[in-house]
Amino acid sequence: MRSVQVPTTGNRIMAAINRDPLTAPHAIRNDVLLAVLTAGLAVVLALFVDDGRRPDALGWALLLVSHVPLVWRRRRPLPVLLAVVACVVPYHFLEYPHTAATQAAYVALYTVAVTGRPLRTLLVGIGVITLSVSVMLTISAHEALGLLKASGWVVAVLFLGVDVRFYRQYVASIVERAERAERTREEEARRRVAEERLRIARDLHDLLAHSITLIGVQTSVAAHVLSADPERLDRETVAKALDDIAETCRSARGELRTTLEVLREHGSPDARGPLPGLDGLTDLAEAARLAGARVEQTVRIRQAPPAVGAAAYRIVQEALTNAVRHAGPEPAVRVDLVEREGALHLSVSDDGTGPGAGGTPGFGLVGMRERARSVGGTLDAGPRTGGGFEVTAVLPLTTGERAG
Repeated sequence: MRSVQVPTTGNRIMAAINRDPLTAPHAIRNDVLLAVLTAGLAVVLALFVDDGRRPDALGWALLLVSHVPLVWRRRRPLPVLLAVVACVVPYHFLEYPHTAATQAAYVALYTVAVTGRPLRTLLVGIGVITLSVSVMLTISAHEALGLLKASGWVVAVLFLGVDVRFYRQYVASIVERAERAERTREEEARRRVAEERLRIARDLHDLLAHSITLIGVQTSVAAHVLSADPERLDRETVAKALDDIAETCRSARGELRTTLEVLREHGSPDARGPLPGLDGLTDLAEAARLAGARVEQTVRIRQAPPAVGAAAYRIVQEALTNAVRHAGPEPAVRVDLVEREGALHLSVSDDGTGPGAGGTPGFGLVGMRERARSVGGTLDAGPRTGGGFEVTAVLPLTTGERAG
C-alpha cells in the first residue's frame, strides 16, 4: 500500500504563513482562539507586571474588551485596529499596567500590515505612534519618552507584517507559474495527441487508397483475362494477377498493423510509430509496375530527416496511386527526387489523360499539400503542357526536426 506522509509541525507552520489570511479555513475559530490566548496573556501581565496601578473594574473591562474585536481582524483589519485603540487609549490614560494592553494592539497592527498595501501600513504606523505619544504626554513627559523609545516594537511588527505579505505574494506567484506551466504541458500533450491522430489518419488514407487502387487494377486485369477468350484461358496471367493481389494485401496488412500499433501504446505521449522513408520508394515503384504502370525512378539524395522522408514517401505514394487510377492503361510515370540547395525537390509526372472532367474530386491533392506544409515545404500539382499530369514538391531538409 502507498504510505501517507504526515505533515510535521514545521510544515504546518510554513503552510499557515504561506496561506492567504482571507481564504484560510476556520478563520473565525482560529481568531477566537487567538483572542482568548492574547486576553489570558494580558491578564497575567496585568497581575504580575508592576508598571502602573492595579486595574479596577473599569481597567479590567477596558483590557478584556480590547481583545474582542480581534475575532474579526481578518475581514475588517482597519476597523478592528480602531476599536482596539479606542479601548487601549483610555486604559493607558488611566495609568493601568501599560505592558498588558500592548498585545492586542500588536496583533491588530500586524493584521493591518499583512493584509494592506505598504502605503496604508506606513500611514497607520505613523498615526498609531503619534497618538500613543500624544496620550502619554498628557500623563508625563517621562512616560512619553519611554513610549517613543519603545516604538521600535511597533515598527518591527509593521515590518514583519509587510515582509510576510510580500513573501505570500512571492509564493502565490510561484504557485501560479507552476499551475500555468502545468496547463501549458497539458495543452501541449493534447496538441501532440491531435497531431498524432491527424498523422495516423493521413497514413491510413494514403495506405488504403494506394492499396485499394492497386487491388482494383489487378482485379480488372484478371477479370479481363477471364472474359476475353474463355476457350484460350491464359492461366499464367490470371495466376500472376492473383499473386499480385495477394502480395498487395499482405503489404497493406503489414503497414496497417504498424500504423495501428501506435493507438495501442500506453507509454509517453511522444511515442510514435516508425515512419516510412525514402528506402520504401522502390517498393512503391514495384507495386505501381505490377498494376501496369511503366515507372522510371531517380533518387539522388544522401539522407533526409525522418519527417521529410515520410512526407516524400506519402506524396510519391499518392501520386503513383493517382497515376494508376486516372492516367489510363499502362501509363509512363517518372519519379525524380533530387537534393538541391538544402531542399528535397520531388517530381512525379505521367503521360496519361488525367482525371475525367466530371469526376468527383477527392482528398489526395489536399493530403499531399498538407504533407508538404507539415515539414515547411510547398507542393504544386496540375496538367503538364505536353499532356499528362505532374506533381512537384520542395521539402526543406533543415526543418525536419521541428516539423517531426
